[in-house]
Amino acid sequence: MKQIPAGEFKASCLAIMDKVQATGEPVVITKRGVPVVQLTPAAGKIDIFGFMASEFRIAGDIESPVLPLSQWKVLRETHGKKNKK
Repeated sequence: MKQIPAGEFKASCLAIMDKVQATGEPVVITKRGVPVVQLTPAAGKIDIFGFMASEFRIAGDIESPVLPLSQWKVLRETHGKKNKK
């Protein structure tokens, strides 16, 4: 496994990340010769759509207002102003 000092990693981190992704070979980043972290390629492509499928359950109507429209103060005020004109 390849080791690289933190200063060298900082100077060329994007190139090192590209190489790790292309080759699949992990790289250990060291500080003063002591291993600190290991850079490895991500395990597959992460898809943001559907990744939480079946984690939640919809219980009831999620579209209708909680209160009937007749109880909405803002609608009564705007409707009343239109009728006064």
